[in-house]
Amino acid sequence: MLIVEDHAGLAANLLEFFADDRYILDFAPDGLTALHLIATNEYDVIILDIMLPGVSGFEVCRRIRNDIHCLTPVIMMTSKDQLQDKEQGFTVGADDYLVKPFDLRELQLRVDALFRRKAGYSRSAEIGIPGIRFNPGTFVVSTDHGRQLELSGTAARIFEELIKAYPDFLSYAEIQDRVWGEREVDMNTLRTHVYSLRRLLQETFQYPMIKTIHGRGYRLLTPNRDAP
Repeated sequence: MLIVEDHAGLAANLLEFFADDRYILDFAPDGLTALHLIATNEYDVIILDIMLPGVSGFEVCRRIRNDIHCLTPVIMMTSKDQLQDKEQGFTVGADDYLVKPFDLRELQLRVDALFRRKAGYSRSAEIGIPGIRFNPGTFVVSTDHGRQLELSGTAARIFEELIKAYPDFLSYAEIQDRVWGEREVDMNTLRTHVYSLRRLLQETFQYPMIKTIHGRGYRLLTPNRDAP
């Protein structure tokens, strides 16, 4: 696990708290050091502060997803608690978001949940519906028109569940259960993830691939917009 935190006191607390046989820890006090470590090592979970000297946590997350193509789960921790801050974090590829101050035990529970999902994530064969294909091993969405988009983290898991459910929709409760498991996730968090995923898909494939079933949930639409 990589811990990226510039506050010396909090960093010491985190390193001490996770100092047992279950965790092998690396530490970075700034974004550039974090990027170097992520490019040269393999981690199961990354704990990433946002307010870092030099390169922000948002930029670190964006680079590891887009430039390094690292799919390691990322949990962001920050005092920035506005919805737009969370949306930005999820948009650049974060899997979870914890607002300071927080209980270290809660952070541990979230870290362990991310690790379990990573360890048990399906690497099954490509999933296809009319006009759309998804590879659970590479997280790549492609269409018959030749365009491709590589997803990451929670966005990939949400998309996989939606394409598995096609042509049916998934309710909010079903998405929460299948993507987050037993952990409680509020509706704003779920909607923010889906909003960010929908925007990425529409920018790439030039049509609204995720349809909101108002008051109920979401479903995929194929390129011919097969159902209203």
